[in-house]
Amino acid sequence: MLEGKALVEDTDMPVKMQMRAMTSASQALDLFDVSDCKSIAFYIKKEFDKRFGLGWQCVVGSNFGCFFTHTKGTFIYFGLESLKFLIFKGVSSPTPGSSY
Repeated sequence: MLEGKALVEDTDMPVKMQMRAMTSASQALDLFDVSDCKSIAFYIKKEFDKRFGLGWQCVVGSNFGCFFTHTKGTFIYFGLESLKFLIFKGVSSPTPGSSY
C-alpha cells in the first residue's frame, strides 16, 4: 500500500472521504499497472459509487486538463506516484420541464 504518500493539491471533501480516496487509489495501484489508467479510474469510481452513492467521476493520468461542475464537498485532486487523481460527484440536473 502507498498510503500516506499522496499529495493533495485541492479538495473540498471531508477528511474521512479524502482518506478513502487516497486508500482507493493506493489499492487500485496495487491491483493494476500504473499505465492502465482506465482500469484504475474505473476501480475508484466503483468504490465511491458503492460507498457514497451513484454519480461519482474519476479521472486518472499524468497529463490532463478539465473543467467540471461538482456537488459541494465531493471534490479532490491529488497526486500519487507518477499519476494525478481527480475524483468528484457530478451535479444532478433537474428533469426537463421541472421547476427549480
